[in-house]
Amino acid sequence: MNRTPDAPAWEELVTTALLGTDRRIPPGGDPAREAPVALLDAAAVATVRRRAGLRPARAADRLEPAPEDPRPALPSAAARRLALLLADRAGGTGGGRRGTAPDLMELLPQWLTTANTHGYAAPPQMLPALLDAARGRTDLRPAALRFAGPRAVWLARLNPDWRFALRATPGGGTALPGPEEQERIHRLWQEGLFAERVALLAAIRAREPAAARELLATTWATERAEDRLMFLDSLRTGLGPSDEPFLEQALAERSRNVRATAAELLSALPGSALAGRMAVRAGACVAVDRTQDTPTITVEAPHECDPSMERDGVVPKAPAGRGERSWWLGQLVEAAPLGTWPPRLGGRTPAEIVALPVTDDWQAELHAAWCRAAVRQKDAGWARALLGTPSAPEAGGPGAVSLAERAKLLGTLDAAERAEWVAGFVARHGLSEAFQLLGVCAVPWAAPLGRAVVDALNIARDAGSYPWSFSGVMGLAERCLDPAEASRLDGLLAVPDEPEDASPGAGGYWAEAFQRLVTTLRLRAAMFEELGSAQVNG
Repeated sequence: MNRTPDAPAWEELVTTALLGTDRRIPPGGDPAREAPVALLDAAAVATVRRRAGLRPARAADRLEPAPEDPRPALPSAAARRLALLLADRAGGTGGGRRGTAPDLMELLPQWLTTANTHGYAAPPQMLPALLDAARGRTDLRPAALRFAGPRAVWLARLNPDWRFALRATPGGGTALPGPEEQERIHRLWQEGLFAERVALLAAIRAREPAAARELLATTWATERAEDRLMFLDSLRTGLGPSDEPFLEQALAERSRNVRATAAELLSALPGSALAGRMAVRAGACVAVDRTQDTPTITVEAPHECDPSMERDGVVPKAPAGRGERSWWLGQLVEAAPLGTWPPRLGGRTPAEIVALPVTDDWQAELHAAWCRAAVRQKDAGWARALLGTPSAPEAGGPGAVSLAERAKLLGTLDAAERAEWVAGFVARHGLSEAFQLLGVCAVPWAAPLGRAVVDALNIARDAGSYPWSFSGVMGLAERCLDPAEASRLDGLLAVPDEPEDASPGAGGYWAEAFQRLVTTLRLRAAMFEELGSAQVNG
């Protein structure tokens, strides 16, 4: 603005205020008045002049109101609990001893899952903290965004820190078209961003597999190879025999990754033509030698990888340190239907086949391929045979050669059988190798599994074992043990007598760990009760 000659500059007033009126007379001040009062009067006048001289700017467009969330509100006790869980986000226990306090942030995923099961809406005032928590932990995002609802996207458009909510929501919050909205479906498929198209295809595949495949076929020829791979992967949902013609065409693709994915999907269909071709190839490599006193499996691995094998998804180049022939054999056996083997190997059951000796050190390779086939084909019978008896002396089982493979095989069993097998494994072998297996068991753990874990922890405590070795299992128990088990643990809260060879301070650590476990279980019980209170009261 233009300043009149007698108006003191704002900078002069600020300088006088900083130096003090004893050292500098206020500019334009009245000598008859006290200097401090004159300075304040001059500043007041200058402030009005400065404001009056600003050119009015055009007002910003008014924000659209946040969308309504029609879901029922959280019970008040559950809302208070959520505030506590979110407030603990910035805390953390560091790398030292955790003490007896529960790790509240580790309970947030379970709380969100339960709240979503009940169909509650997030309290609006907690959405910023919820989005901040999801920003810091990608594993929280699906459940957190589902709980946050449509208002999360509204907020994400206003804060760049929450842009992940826009990326995770197809169309940036625009609802996916319903089955009856064919025009919208085709427009989004033709014109949408890649992430939107992937989400659209997955949503349609989940409700109507054939329609999703037909939609993909309309643009398949013009898609980029890397996009085809992602689209093809969506066909895992609802995979069935009607998908075979499309997948057979995909075997002719130039991209090796696309061919390999198509072949993997076809091999998961035991009646497919590719599965039949693989059965012939694998069957030519594996047989039973009946000339010996004990029937023995003999293996003659392929001597070459011909073009037809490559077309069916066999990767010709072996990884470093792996023999080519064993590499090709594993791929053939993995892709062959498991139903191939009983008639091929003398009508034996899977358990009888797995028990047969194998010549020339081929057993590990053959059994590992059968493990992968059982997981791919979701064959519980073969999984049981390969897992063996959990109480057997050999922790690896007759077929599974690693903890990762055992965990995958367990995934083919139903929740009750899975828990029973892992409970037997823990009872026989303890907890040192059980962590990965416990991670595939349904939550809350079934009673036999929970008892086996607690008993094993108690045995480790009484033996004076190094306590920090079991911190991972203890953390799992806090999240997965049935809260009803808390009362059984009261006898473990005292500091135990330490054996002479025990780790120094182990008794105190174990007492703290069991106290934290009991406290966490009771807190989880309270959480579930709070979240269910609306249904109970209703």
